[in-house]
Amino acid sequence: MSGTLADLGLSSIHSGKVRELYALGDDRLVMVASDRISAFDVVMAEPIPDKGRVLTAMTAFWCAELGDAARGSLLSCDPAVIDEAVPGFAGLTELHGRTMLVRRAEMLPLECIVRGYLAGQAWEEYRVAGTIHHMAAPEGLELASRLPTPMFTPSTKAEEGHDENIDLATAAGIVGEARLAEAASLCLKLFAAASARAAAAGLILADTKFELGIVDGRLVLCDEVVTPDSSRLWPADEVVVGQTPPAFDKQPFRDWLSGQDWDRTPPPPTLPDEVVATTSARYQAAYERMTGRLLSDWYGGRA
Repeated sequence: MSGTLADLGLSSIHSGKVRELYALGDDRLVMVASDRISAFDVVMAEPIPDKGRVLTAMTAFWCAELGDAARGSLLSCDPAVIDEAVPGFAGLTELHGRTMLVRRAEMLPLECIVRGYLAGQAWEEYRVAGTIHHMAAPEGLELASRLPTPMFTPSTKAEEGHDENIDLATAAGIVGEARLAEAASLCLKLFAAASARAAAAGLILADTKFELGIVDGRLVLCDEVVTPDSSRLWPADEVVVGQTPPAFDKQPFRDWLSGQDWDRTPPPPTLPDEVVATTSARYQAAYERMTGRLLSDWYGGRA
């Protein structure tokens, strides 16, 4: 059966770069992860096969793994459970494995990033200014250097355009000092637990972005959690300080884009079939290596 959640009576309340969000009453949402891929806040025209299923499967895995550290907004990814809340969903097989039933939360207006290693925009800033998110940083670091201690490095959450990396004082001006301290403490705790689990799989969690919201006055973990979209995942035995590490995330895709004659505004370059296939395989490998499970066994798997 083909169709949409709108056909089942749900109202779309947000269409993001990757996810579609639907209202389900006053206290729940249905979130669908597409196969769209973005970089530099621009969505590519070509989808990445199975990307949405990987993001959803990894989020479910991490919500279970990190449940002792933080309450999550996720209720279920099981199509049968979602069908009880949204009658008819069982027939929307193309959405199975990429859909989450979640609690509605008041989202914290910050991107809550934790960095354990120096890479990406943080490395670009450090190389020029010697700072990370405009905050003091140790001298003598190189690309892929491990930070002495993980850093909570927030950014703005832009409605349009690019998020902006900010320091803790600026972040406190947005959410208040007490809430910022609570968010930083929680995210550092989550990062430590996720890093330990990644290490057991032979991976380094270099950095990740947590999305936090408020339910019943408490901070909860929302949206995607430690996925290849929101994190840098490196094979631990292949990291060489001073060099760009191989990655189980979308950084190689971003690197390909950076090599193109493109000003990082729409329209983006056309992705070659090889880049699409390689990126899809990398996402699947990230899930299977991290979890020890087969993506084909996740909801929506093809026989």
